[in-house]
Order: sequence, then C-alpha cells, then structure tokens
Amino acid sequence: MGNSLNRALGLALIVIGVGLAYWGYQIAETLPSQLSTKFSGTLPTEVIIRYIGGAACGVAGLFLTLRG
Repeated sequence: MGNSLNRALGLALIVIGVGLAYWGYQIAETLPSQLSTKFSGTLPTEVIIRYIGGAACGVAGLFLTLRG
C-alpha cells in the first residue's frame, strides 16, 4: 500500500513540477519580462522561483516514483 501511495505522490509532484516550469516559461516570454531581461541581463525573480520550484518538485517526484 505504501508503494502505490509513494508512486501516486511522485507522479503528482512530477506533474506539478512540469506545470511550474511551464508557468515560469510563460512568464519569461511576456514583454515586461523580456524588457527586464534585456536591460538587466537576468531573469525576473518570479521566473527563477518557478524554475527552481519546478525542478525541485520534478526531482522529488522522480525519486518517489522510482523508489516507491
């Protein structure tokens, strides 16, 4: 029973991670974000946070899915 719960939670985290990364990508493609990147040379904080959150959820989900 614990294995199926770990796999389900892992798959949910992978989906959430992909969603966060995609959301960050969508924000990065907006005009204000592109202008900010062009003038400052760095991505806006909200984009970086979503990329990091997506990666963390994806790695945790992959770990739980493979381990579970």
